[in-house]
Amino acid sequence: MIEGKNINLRTVTENDLTELFALASRLREMGEFWSVLLPSEPNLKKEFAETGFWSKNFGKMLITDKTNTIIGEISYFKNAHYRCGYEIGYQLFREETRGKGTMTEALSLFSSYLFALYPIPRLQITCMAGNIASSRVAEKCGFKHEGTLRKATFNRGQYHDLELFSLLREECPSLGDVLKTL
Repeated sequence: MIEGKNINLRTVTENDLTELFALASRLREMGEFWSVLLPSEPNLKKEFAETGFWSKNFGKMLITDKTNTIIGEISYFKNAHYRCGYEIGYQLFREETRGKGTMTEALSLFSSYLFALYPIPRLQITCMAGNIASSRVAEKCGFKHEGTLRKATFNRGQYHDLELFSLLREECPSLGDVLKTL
């Protein structure tokens, strides 16, 4: 477990799967920028059984409050075999936790952790154009805007541009330094 000031990051356990599925299925709380593709409970359980949601090409951690209540998730994934580094995706499941710095803390911890764990040169985030909250989280955590991927995603019946942000290893504080500043 990575203990932050207001949140913790921890790996998923088998006991979390039912709640994780329920939280990921709540379309009302997903917001306009999240995909409306509902998860499959059998696929979720199968993937967990095979990898525990942690492998060289994909990993997921839960974001919990200090009482261990699941409030979100953050993950890394290899989006193309030829790219160095990982892409990061994140979401908060509970509307009442948004706008309080929760994801900024989670992303800072997670980014530093990934650089400590893997010999990678960069991390990247893509967020739908117009998703001001997600763009601000990325920028607060030191990610630099690299450009726009035009009509790069299909969501809710139409194509959308994605904004690309990156963070290089040398731009990211160490995990120890991040923990000291929280």
